[in-house]
Amino acid sequence: MKIVNIYPGVVDTLPVTYPINIIPSSSSSSLNLPKPNSIFISIAGRRKSVRVCGRRVEFASDLRSSAAAAAAAGVMDLGDKEVVVNRDLHPEIEPYSSGLLKVSDVHSIYWEQSGNPTGYPVVFLHGGPGGGTSPGNRRFFNPEFYRIILFDQRGAGKSIPHACLEENTTWDLVDDIEKLREHLGIPEWQVFGGSWGSTLALAYSQSYPDKVSSMVLRGIFLLRKKELDWFYEGGAAAIFPDAWEPFRDLIPENERSSFISAYNKRLNSKDLETQYTAARAWTKWEMMTAHLLPNEENIKRGDDDKFSLAFARIENHFFVNKGFFPSDSYLLDNIEKIRHIKTTIVQGRYDVCCPMMSAWDLHKAWPEAEFKVVQDAGHSANEPGITAELVAATEKLKNILK
Repeated sequence: MKIVNIYPGVVDTLPVTYPINIIPSSSSSSLNLPKPNSIFISIAGRRKSVRVCGRRVEFASDLRSSAAAAAAAGVMDLGDKEVVVNRDLHPEIEPYSSGLLKVSDVHSIYWEQSGNPTGYPVVFLHGGPGGGTSPGNRRFFNPEFYRIILFDQRGAGKSIPHACLEENTTWDLVDDIEKLREHLGIPEWQVFGGSWGSTLALAYSQSYPDKVSSMVLRGIFLLRKKELDWFYEGGAAAIFPDAWEPFRDLIPENERSSFISAYNKRLNSKDLETQYTAARAWTKWEMMTAHLLPNEENIKRGDDDKFSLAFARIENHFFVNKGFFPSDSYLLDNIEKIRHIKTTIVQGRYDVCCPMMSAWDLHKAWPEAEFKVVQDAGHSANEPGITAELVAATEKLKNILK
């Protein structure tokens, strides 16, 4: 095989110039690479091997025998081509439009659009609930292909009123997503959500399956009692006892039969400082457990009173009310409604916040969805292995949606 003119970061063992041509040794054919971070390899002729994204890929004389090795390097079979999918975050971009959408007499939600105004629409559902969006969320999506929609759910981020619990339920948020879709004139869209965002993505898609073309879900949270008990009633403390003790010690021993209820009392206190104290403790507990390796920048978010108040109050409000679902297994019980939707599930093996049992249960109920387990990651979308799989998932769907 002869390989010349390689894009940076795609093949790491050869000199870097532009553009790329890949020529099988027994053929004079070649295919020019149109965009960075994608590679197209003709299957005509015999191939031996090539290093792609740091991994050695063996190419046999036919596509089938090379499929397993190709998959290991993130190569996607598109018939007569093998496509190596980008796994790196896209460049930082700014919104081209934004606004506030009044969704009830009480709430207005902040929304923004970035990327390609005529591109394929994708909506990002943030975590928490109450976490809000951030500029980095735009980077999971190719801005040349996607019309990227971010919005802050009721009471979170730039939405108003801040940290408000009135008229703030799962089903209010589901309706808000649909109102935003209609407001932006979008027939259907891809839905991308992690942690609580995966919960909301499942609830929305099960309510409006005809409006969802595909999904990317990360850090699966089904909001069942056993998941809440694991994280808030002492299970995860076995792994993070140092982070657990400040969370535990804020609550008197006679109230420790239910930490969620005890924190609910304080997060809804008439005294604002009591609310802030409880919010900081609640938020720091989650931020200290969200990464496989400690992330100081993430932990510092617990010191931001404005962020913590919305994050803790809204999360706790939803958890006290069991997600406003009619049954503990509601999301699993309604998988049949969305079984046809092309979906990728990404899960960190060592996710303490949303342990893998939930992703596994979803996988068993929905084997048609692609299931990716990142072996060296915890919960956060910003961990390298999870980031890579999320970007790869949006790239693979991009090639299907074209």
